[in-house]
Amino acid sequence: MEHRPVISRRDLLAAGSLAAAAVLARTAHAAPRRRGIPLGYDNFAVRAMKWNARRLVDHADSLECDSLFITDFGPFEGKLDDASLGELRRYAADKGVKLVLGSWSICPTSKSFKADWGTAEEHLATGIRMAKALGSPAFRVVLGNQEDRRSEGGIAARIADTVAVLKKCRPLAEDAGVKIAVENHAGDMTSRELAGLVADAGGGVVGVNFDSGNACWTLEDPVRALEHLAPHVVTTSLRDTMVWESPAAGDKPGGVTCQWTAMGEGCTDLVAFFDLFEKACPGVAVHIETISGFPRSFPIHDRDFWKLFPDGRAEDLAAFLALAKRGRPIEPFQPPAGEARAAAEREYQLAELARSITYCRDVLGLGLKS
Repeated sequence: MEHRPVISRRDLLAAGSLAAAAVLARTAHAAPRRRGIPLGYDNFAVRAMKWNARRLVDHADSLECDSLFITDFGPFEGKLDDASLGELRRYAADKGVKLVLGSWSICPTSKSFKADWGTAEEHLATGIRMAKALGSPAFRVVLGNQEDRRSEGGIAARIADTVAVLKKCRPLAEDAGVKIAVENHAGDMTSRELAGLVADAGGGVVGVNFDSGNACWTLEDPVRALEHLAPHVVTTSLRDTMVWESPAAGDKPGGVTCQWTAMGEGCTDLVAFFDLFEKACPGVAVHIETISGFPRSFPIHDRDFWKLFPDGRAEDLAAFLALAKRGRPIEPFQPPAGEARAAAEREYQLAELARSITYCRDVLGLGLKS
């Protein structure tokens, strides 16, 4: 008998209200030009639900998604063997959902690296094998986060260590027909630095998982960052971002504040973004990874702050500041009074993803399903 996870009445009611909202939203916009870009979501968008892989597939089906990006091994509940992964692949295929796989740091000297899956090479080898079993065209990995820019040798040393791992595992990826997609993650690398990593690793089987929100954490306009990385993009984790100029407060210098948000609710020029994406990244799926509700400020007027970044960023910074001029402050997420935070976060994440998928389909013309 097929095992199906128990869904609470609260979750069912929330799902019903979201579906109704999606129908209403679809009637509010004129039909856009269809771009022929597959549309799906990254499971981190609904991390509070703690769903297993099959439940994630079911949700992708309910949202009429073409693709599902499972970016960590947790949802497989320890069933990492080829036979179990093949069953999941068939389950998803029956619903018209393609699977893409990812995991975390493969830089052995990164502050983010964990030995849960063995050495960096062993972790990468496991992911490549699993991706092949799932029919995933790529396996997403990351270097680390912005703290690695402060480490001994800086980000250049961490990039070199990551490239060494990638080179050792290239033959495995080539034999499996799986590309390794390195993400611009949590402020670790600028788009130019990530393009350099791909070149150092030899390109071809090594590409990029492009994260539009993370581009803002390296003070880049997502459209400009995509221009630098588009030739290497093999998969995506996308969300909108509101960016605004923040005033000085007390002894803290002013700067720029970013807050990730649902698609269409920030100040990223999404039409320009997808005009470029459509031309430069044919066949690549858009995966929505909404991580909303909290701001992050960057003290760009503090000289010490720029020790994190290389010289020669004038053009990129100018584009980012122009983005901030278009934005406005928005409030962080807070649970409604009297409501438990965990339950409120679940509903908030479901709603952010549903609005994003609807906006992408009905305003931007993404998705292959009607």
